[in-house]
Amino acid sequence: MATDFLLNAVIFLAAAVLIVPVFKRLGLGEVLGYLAAGVVIGPSVLGLVADAEAVLQFSQVGIVFLLFVIGLELKPSRLKVMRKAVFGFGSLQVAVTTCLLSLAAWWLGLPPAAALVVGFSMGLCSTPLVLQLLGERKELQTRHGRHAFALLLFQDLAAIPVLAIIPILAADSLLANGLIPLLTELLIAAGAFAGLIVGGHYLLRPLFHYAAATRSREVFAGTVLLVVIGAALLMELAGLSMALGAFIAGVLLADSQYRHNIEADIEPFRGLLLGLFFIAVGMMAQIGLLTEIPLTVIGLTLGLVGVKALAMLVAAKLYRNNWKEATNLAVLLSQGGEFGFVLLTAAATTALLDQGLVSLLILVISLSMATTPLLFQLHVRGIRRLFVTRRPKPAFDSPTDESPQIIIAGFGRFGQIMGRALQGLKIPYTVLDINADQVEVVRRYGNKVYYGDASRIDLLKAAGAQKARVMVVAVGDTEASMRIVEQVRRQFPHLKLYARARNRYHAHRLMRAGVTHIVRELLPASLELTRDALIGLGIPPQQAQHTIDTFRPHDEEALMRQLAVFGNEKQQRQTIQDAARELEALYEADEDIATRVEEVPRQPR
Repeated sequence: MATDFLLNAVIFLAAAVLIVPVFKRLGLGEVLGYLAAGVVIGPSVLGLVADAEAVLQFSQVGIVFLLFVIGLELKPSRLKVMRKAVFGFGSLQVAVTTCLLSLAAWWLGLPPAAALVVGFSMGLCSTPLVLQLLGERKELQTRHGRHAFALLLFQDLAAIPVLAIIPILAADSLLANGLIPLLTELLIAAGAFAGLIVGGHYLLRPLFHYAAATRSREVFAGTVLLVVIGAALLMELAGLSMALGAFIAGVLLADSQYRHNIEADIEPFRGLLLGLFFIAVGMMAQIGLLTEIPLTVIGLTLGLVGVKALAMLVAAKLYRNNWKEATNLAVLLSQGGEFGFVLLTAAATTALLDQGLVSLLILVISLSMATTPLLFQLHVRGIRRLFVTRRPKPAFDSPTDESPQIIIAGFGRFGQIMGRALQGLKIPYTVLDINADQVEVVRRYGNKVYYGDASRIDLLKAAGAQKARVMVVAVGDTEASMRIVEQVRRQFPHLKLYARARNRYHAHRLMRAGVTHIVRELLPASLELTRDALIGLGIPPQQAQHTIDTFRPHDEEALMRQLAVFGNEKQQRQTIQDAARELEALYEADEDIATRVEEVPRQPR
């Protein structure tokens, strides 16, 4: 028995480790990877694990942990900020999608209750898949990204009560014994629900306070597991969903001071068991249906994607999104989701839906999820470009020669600090910047900034470069910076060049171009922070400053030595390693430098 268990564990882990990373690299997400792993080891392909149903029953504990974490992250303050998007847009989209899909399921012959469950389940979207796609393109903070997140959050919330009432919707178990047993069941469920909320409100925090006081991570983790599994078991015994109990427990702890510790302790269990659940769902998937009834499977998949995209367009426009945002949302949220697996599996368990139908629908959801990354890429490269408003490129300004002493190329964060200092000294200067939006913003605050490319000779002449004394190259882009330096060195040799270097490589290129006055943008600030951190360790301020003063010339010397071997990667590495050893020896030899934290006297408390 133990050998069989370990063998199955090895099979699950090997499948996940080998297959899931491939799907992540292809941009298809972890969920599809787990499903594919289940298909491979399940009866449809290799048949390495025989009892898929038993695995599925056990793995539903992963859903319990998932719902607990969702409840844990559902802070009331967060919901309050996003309430309009979550409950307004979210409820609108869910209502439209559920109605369309439920009507389609009813038209195809399902009874009303079953059609409603199918319509709602198929209408849910994949939270990890959508958030991954948005995160990869850094679009989570865009308007469509925020609306997508709000909708996914509402769907997660809406799935909880549906999951809870699925056992109640199973008609055979409701009315077969009359009305009194039904009312009894409802009273028991309501009592358990209320008892969990009231008991949790008064007992959970003292319980976790007691566990935290033991200073044992194992005891604290055990307490977390006790709460999650105990709440789930209470709801199960009351005839409701286990996931509902875990969700309520999570919500009760959302504002607790132990929330982050609880989340950290539960994460490994949640991840592993949820992955096991998706593997089990993949094992149950009847992949052979693709060869038996390919037209039905493909037709249902395309129908699901099309109906959901249409419903999303309708909901987005009703919520007053523009067409660009509406199409983004329609493509992003056109797939089925992992909660669909959960609800359909629960419906099959209670005999509300036939197992064969559930297998078909799970396959359709999986295929719809596989289409989303491809559709989104096509949308980004094609349809989205139709909504780009192409503004004509503004013409460069014509600076007036006001006999500046200094010309500053680039007026970002670095250049603006210098500009404020020069303005206070009433030293005349002219600023050139290639970013038209930046120029427009800076001008609002009264700064004289001209839009133009500082590497153009005619622009520099118009700005007064022939009369100026100093040229400051504060451009962040390395290549643009080098173009400006080369032109100024060639056309205006009288100008003293001062340049900002983004890193050592940029500094080396500037030095090779003949620039002698260089500031590495992060060096002064990082050394200042290092000094403060040393003081924070208890090192006296004078000693901390001496440490920094010792580092700075050594670093400059190492920079010059690396310049001598610029372009030779092997010698560069050797020079860097030699410099690190020399710095350690330099610190060790200096009696005024503390080389170990233990040498620093402890501050009395």
